[in-house]
Amino acid sequence: MYTIAALYHFARFDTPEAIKPALLDLCVANKVHGTLLLAKEGINGTIAGPRSGIDAVIAHIKALPGCSGLEWKEATSEQPPFNRMKVRIKREIVTMGQPDVDPRARVGNYVEPEDWNDLIRSEDVVLIDTRNDYEVAIGTFEGAIDPQTESFRDFPAWWEENRERFHNKRVAMFCTGGIRCEKSTNYLLGQGVEDVYHLKGGILRYLEETPRDQSTWQGECFVFDNRVSVGHGLQEGPHILCHGCRRPILPEDSTRPEYEEGVSCHLCVEETSDADKARFRERQKQIRLARERGAEHLRQPEA
Repeated sequence: MYTIAALYHFARFDTPEAIKPALLDLCVANKVHGTLLLAKEGINGTIAGPRSGIDAVIAHIKALPGCSGLEWKEATSEQPPFNRMKVRIKREIVTMGQPDVDPRARVGNYVEPEDWNDLIRSEDVVLIDTRNDYEVAIGTFEGAIDPQTESFRDFPAWWEENRERFHNKRVAMFCTGGIRCEKSTNYLLGQGVEDVYHLKGGILRYLEETPRDQSTWQGECFVFDNRVSVGHGLQEGPHILCHGCRRPILPEDSTRPEYEEGVSCHLCVEETSDADKARFRERQKQIRLARERGAEHLRQPEA
């Protein structure tokens, strides 16, 4: 059984590149796989491995400057959720492209999962899903507004175009694990919105703690590992991943004529060129050959 830990923490890392070597070495030594992002604003990522390995990595991160208050969410999987370990240096641990946004300064009001339903059912509250369009497509909260953004960078422009719709409203926002809302609530406060709320622990904590018969969640929640989606109780959902476009699809979608493993699905078949598809086919061929040899292909697509 693999333990999965999803984590983020905003802290000041003056030299994140100095943190990387020891963190990567520790993960590898403890057979922990996944992706961790380091930036001057903190750390973000999801990792999986044996219980002892996850405990060792979490303890190491909590010992980093400003990270003693690290919180994380856990789940389990019988299959390895990731194929290898990566630690990357980035400009932002979640990319919004707004240099003045600083969640360490202030964020919106946290709302516990048990209080979330009452808040979002209030007539003066508008509920906004801050995730990407392909994530929203497979599940969201009842009554939530979908900004239809392709990336988090698009959110500020969407807000500027739509802010008048929400005049005199309280704004509640949510995302998968909470990190986007740390930035989006800070952004809205900076835009003069007074009453801003966000779901503490994100959708994952809500699905973990809220009984199905009391839930206002509809569908599945996309996750960035080989589980692809989860539902109530964080049970693995039915979705698979198209490795051509990285979008979640249902198993029955793989029987459609547009589907070619590792190359395309009905959502992306018209979006990529013939050259792209040829490159994807070669990648898929190398993956298949590696599997036949009993080895892992180094360019195996990862969630």
